[in-house]
Amino acid sequence: MNSPAAPLTLYGAAASGSVAVEAALTLLGLPYQLIEGATWAEAAARDRVAPTNPMRQIPTLVLEGGEVMTESAAILIYLADLHPEARLAPAPNDPRRRQFLRWMLYVSSAIYSLHWIKPDVKRIGAPDSARDAVVNAVHERIAFCWSNMDRQLTPGRYLLGDELTALDLYVAVISRFGPWRERFYESAPGMTTAVRRVDEEPRLAALWRERFPED
Repeated sequence: MNSPAAPLTLYGAAASGSVAVEAALTLLGLPYQLIEGATWAEAAARDRVAPTNPMRQIPTLVLEGGEVMTESAAILIYLADLHPEARLAPAPNDPRRRQFLRWMLYVSSAIYSLHWIKPDVKRIGAPDSARDAVVNAVHERIAFCWSNMDRQLTPGRYLLGDELTALDLYVAVISRFGPWRERFYESAPGMTTAVRRVDEEPRLAALWRERFPED
């Protein structure tokens, strides 16, 4: 949502992890200015975000007053907790809160973080000639991690029960990345129905079409 007067500024890109933050902002009805740029592919995008986030990564959220938040899981948890009436996160005294935090950080650290390797395998000391093998190995690890998560969840309508949470938004976005949804469905059959339900959420239909146009 491009709004020059918006109190929030989000550096993000289509088909990226920032879309999970956009989805949360959309459900919360919070206006934001979007500064578009695929930092993994465009030097100009990295340069735009660098003064705000020296890691030169997205999503980067600038709050009213100029405070900066990075790390997608942290942003999602913060937004959900700031607006408890939307019920995008279990309350601190809710028994589901522990598993909500556990799996939010799991998706961030065990799955999403692996995608950082793929644009430049030299980041882990591999030569360019090994890129295909490294990417394949990353995808196998991601599939294993989805399967591991799937075995430990008992979803209801959504991943943690009958209410949509930020975890559903996060998984619905990150599961679109390599090894892509077909492999996700194979690796995580228990989560599949809940994730497809998020795909069909009417309040997010326009956002999904715009930000994942090739799906």
